[in-house]
Formats: sequence, C-alpha cells, structure tokens
Amino acid sequence: MFLGTHTPRLDEKGRLILPAKFRDELAGGVVVTKGQDRCLYVFPTPEFQRIAEQLRAQPMTHKAARAYSRVFFASAHDEVPDKQGRVTIPSHLREYAALDRDLVVIGASTRVEIWDKVAWETYLAESEDDFADIEEGVLPGGL
Repeated sequence: MFLGTHTPRLDEKGRLILPAKFRDELAGGVVVTKGQDRCLYVFPTPEFQRIAEQLRAQPMTHKAARAYSRVFFASAHDEVPDKQGRVTIPSHLREYAALDRDLVVIGASTRVEIWDKVAWETYLAESEDDFADIEEGVLPGGL
C-alpha cells in the first residue's frame, strides 16, 4: 500500500527519483499514465495488469469504457526504475500534468500519483473543506 506525501524534483532529463518508501514495491516495473484531475498515475506492473483485465472485460459496445481505455492505454509508459530508483516521465505526460521542476508525489493506496506542486496545493485547498462531508458517501457506515 502506498501512503504519504513526498516532494521530489524532476531533473533536467525529465527523470523523477521515486520516494525511497515506494521503491521496493515499484522495483519490478511501473506503468505511468494519465490520471484524473491532471495528475499522473503510477502503477506497479501487476496492478496495471489487473486494471487492464477489468477494462478488457467490458463489452466493446460500452462507449465510456472504450473512451477511457483509449486514453488510459494510449498515454501509458512502462519502465523499470534504474538503480537509483529513477523513472523517466515522457514529455507528453509532463505536458498533460503541467509538471515543472517541483513535484508532489502521493501514495494513493494501490497507486502513486504525481502532481505539479502548485496544482496539488490548489487541489488540496479546494477539496479539504469537503473532506468531512464526503466520507459518509465513500465509506458507508463511516470509519
């Protein structure tokens, strides 16, 4: 499970050093793809394969599943982190998420999310007030 908030930087070559806490689980390979809210999702390869199977199980006649699959798979980039725990974020994904130098990398349970630092701070400021109200609908019965 991925937890926590980290603030790494992109280097000049578009590489990100994965947080040390995440490296063991991601060492076998990652898939980076577009996420919602203009962030990037980073999945361990087995988790990406599980999601791919779920999407493949949808009928081809399901319009929303087709549309989601196209973007999800077309933007995906697979890679094995190097010995320093670095992965390259391709330019099309850096552009999508408006990644500059300063990043925020968060653990989001089964995935890691990569955010531009300013975009994350804006998202957090806009959503924190709603956090308490959302819990009941997301977790039936509450915590």
